Amino acid sequence: MDTGTSKGHFIETIIKQDVENNKNNGAVVTRFPPEPNGFLHIGHAKSICLNFNMAKKFNGKCNLRFDDSNPAKEKQIYIDSIKETVTWLGFKYGEPFFASDYFDRLHEFAVELIQKGKAYVCSLKADEIREYRGTLTEPGKNSPFRDRSVEENLDLFSRMKNGEFGEGEHTLRAKIDMQSPNINLRDPIIYRVKNAIHPRTGDQWCIYPMYDFTHCLSDALEGITHSLCSLEFEDHRPLYDWILDTLETPCHPQQIEFARMNINYTVLSKRKLQRLITDNHVQGWDDPRLPTLEGMKRRGYTPESIRSFCNTIGVSKKESRIDVGLLESCLRDNLNERAPRVMGVLKPLKITLENYPDDLTEELTAKNHPQKEEMGARTITFSKHIYVEQDDFMEDPPKKFFRLGPGREVRLRYAYLVTCKDVVKDKSGKVTELICTYDPETKGGNAPDGRKVKGTIHWVNADDCIDAEIRNYDRLFKDENPEKDGRDFIDNLNPESLVTLTDCKLEKSLENAVPEQVVQFERLGYFCLDSKDGTSNHPVFNRTVTLRDAWAKLARKK
Repeated sequence: MDTGTSKGHFIETIIKQDVENNKNNGAVVTRFPPEPNGFLHIGHAKSICLNFNMAKKFNGKCNLRFDDSNPAKEKQIYIDSIKETVTWLGFKYGEPFFASDYFDRLHEFAVELIQKGKAYVCSLKADEIREYRGTLTEPGKNSPFRDRSVEENLDLFSRMKNGEFGEGEHTLRAKIDMQSPNINLRDPIIYRVKNAIHPRTGDQWCIYPMYDFTHCLSDALEGITHSLCSLEFEDHRPLYDWILDTLETPCHPQQIEFARMNINYTVLSKRKLQRLITDNHVQGWDDPRLPTLEGMKRRGYTPESIRSFCNTIGVSKKESRIDVGLLESCLRDNLNERAPRVMGVLKPLKITLENYPDDLTEELTAKNHPQKEEMGARTITFSKHIYVEQDDFMEDPPKKFFRLGPGREVRLRYAYLVTCKDVVKDKSGKVTELICTYDPETKGGNAPDGRKVKGTIHWVNADDCIDAEIRNYDRLFKDENPEKDGRDFIDNLNPESLVTLTDCKLEKSLENAVPEQVVQFERLGYFCLDSKDGTSNHPVFNRTVTLRDAWAKLARKK
């Protein structure tokens, strides 16, 4: 499968030079190392594509590794979801790796640091540690426990491991430099007591390594050559290198940082996504309005479109905000090629063809794709009663309205030319039905006498269409920067991010729709059967994306 190999960028240049110089014996080993404390989002897709594509391009391998050293927040459901999502995106990996697989070895490394006089057990409380650390402009000061002997540190660390202390009583800290201008080097905590059940190791451990200690050593133990991570870890690189330089590790991976993904009209912080869920602004991690890959999949995003997007935006060192319209454009390009065409009416208006035989039902042929003959055709039915869109009729239409109106003739897609003769209204004056005639000589939509009809509209047969609920999803926020001018992003939610229509009529072929398989409702947009809600008698379809970018037009008006 084509995974959308990334275009050239500075990381590729570095790796290419390393291979040419036979660094690491010419090997390239990367890794995608998520913490299983939530579901992946579109920002993670960039890292997935980068790491797997670099390994593929240089005939290397990419490990999927779970950095599961914080059991209080990690769950098996996240592990399962991450594995499924990486596979769904189109990437293959071997047996997944887990940081917890290395807990014994990491403990040995910690003991080695103590024996070398490079780590000590600190008995300061959390707030005292913060106070002693200093600030970005003021140096820190040494802990009063910094000069404990090796023997005392080994004893205390052993007792920490054996569960003799509660959380927060002691920590193990690397002994580096409390005067360092890089605050990450001011004796960082590398182990802490945490009484939590781990998803994989259960209650075997009551001390757990910190991320900065775990990550670099896991890289080294796996033989990672290029540790690619987002830009916020640039200030952590000196600590990454210090740990590997101080300990005797199998190799010393090279950490390279790149700018993380920022997309307008959304938020990517797990904390903020969690707030949207907890406060019931959305319906869970797989809500189709969220930028989570679970939500995007449910909405109908294809892995090819996401890979294309990640390839298009490229990789750089400079932070920037990417227009979500580019993501939607990649999706439209992909769906335009692959999505079968069908007909659906979202706001139905009934038409009775008064001159059509009462007992006749015709079978018509409709192409599944206008440009792709290989996608074949389907059979649709036509009868005396059909539904069209309410928006395709105006009782008093303007001059350039080329759809239905009293006395006006239009083309029904794949069927006949019809003319509106009369309008039926209810007591409130609302139009409830149109009485029309059809021209039996115009089957297929062409008039034998050569008369020109500008308007073509879609329809469904009222006698065999299926009833459905349609969820029109849109961007979750009104403003491209939800937190502009220091606003709470919740205040910027788009009240029309979900509009539900309950009386929709779809052509009968959609009885066989498959969840998350996208089709184009002609003239309306791309839609897919929801994978979670709905029944066989009342299916639910999600709008994946509109046919055109309406937000771009809105932005131009502003």
